[in-house]
Amino acid sequence: MNIDFTGKKAIVCGGSRGIGRAIALGFAAAGGDVSICARDPKALEATRAEIAKLGRKAHAASADLSKGDAVRGYVRDALAALGGVDLLVNNASAFGSSDDEAGWTSSLAVDMMAIVHATQEAHPALKKSQGSVVNISSISALHPAARQPPYGAIKAAAIHYTVTQAAMYAKDRIRVNCIAPGSVDFPGSIWDRRKTENPALYNGTLASIPFGRFGTPEEIANVALFLASPLASWVTGQAIAVAGAQGL
Repeated sequence: MNIDFTGKKAIVCGGSRGIGRAIALGFAAAGGDVSICARDPKALEATRAEIAKLGRKAHAASADLSKGDAVRGYVRDALAALGGVDLLVNNASAFGSSDDEAGWTSSLAVDMMAIVHATQEAHPALKKSQGSVVNISSISALHPAARQPPYGAIKAAAIHYTVTQAAMYAKDRIRVNCIAPGSVDFPGSIWDRRKTENPALYNGTLASIPFGRFGTPEEIANVALFLASPLASWVTGQAIAVAGAQGL
């Protein structure tokens, strides 16, 4: 079955690279208009241009998603640029790994509070469209690693909040789901860097994945697009691991 997002609108927080970029491009390829934000203006413009090449309206804005006012301001601008929203994707991450004040603070601000701020700001428009929210968590939320305590703990909180959101917004016919990706590799990713910076960790992680390979951003995006589509019209409050049996 083909997914058709013609006439639909998506806002992707953290949409310039990797998983966010793949979701944005996939939504546009299926006929939808897209707004993306991130901090790197160069990557943002490159992805915005790719969306535009698909013949869709493309809006992009640089935003520091660790700041609540910046998140809310971006969502307001995106809603104005697109004329509404049918899908909100919360994909940003600080990748906090240091077990200190800075690591916990950055993870809480970006991986958790940005979800809160963006969804609250988009809620009236999502209620009008009876749209959906897809939050991006991590397999680390389900199978913690000692080397990154803030990341796993906050990503677990994002899953819990997803379920809470689903219960809160069901009366408005807004569906809220979450994806917990396994280790995903793409040019410029953390795992791409670890090939040379920490080959022991890279190879050890690869060996731990029963499928025998890292995932791709497109494989995560495919599940996000399914969750946003009418094919998942009665799916809400779910956290779906997309991880090649990693952690099982």
